[in-house]
Amino acid sequence: MSKPEILEKRPLNTTLVKEALKKMKKRDNDELNFRAQRTEEYVNAVSTLKPKEAKELVEKLEKLDVPRMKPEYVHKLVDTLPKNEKHLKIILQGYALPLSAENQKKIMDTVAEYLPKK
Repeated sequence: MSKPEILEKRPLNTTLVKEALKKMKKRDNDELNFRAQRTEEYVNAVSTLKPKEAKELVEKLEKLDVPRMKPEYVHKLVDTLPKNEKHLKIILQGYALPLSAENQKKIMDTVAEYLPKK
């Protein structure tokens, strides 16, 4: 059995995972292994943004220069799309990331542009 080597470790949001699975499927002649099929079903059910929108939102959130904001936190925000400051606090409470009211407002203003319209 071959031993895979990890070349790069970086966080991805569900939209980018969905895009990567499409490339794998195309590369492997429309065949995915069991685990990849289950992952594809999950990301199809939960991803709400288009790949272009997700990439734009990641870039905008990274440009905000919030102190101690890691890429993992940015991708978590893209996955969950918090609707207000309360939801933002709940999502980020598991991380050691103190946010000022000003930074919370900047994040929410950026995310609000990508929330689904009612």
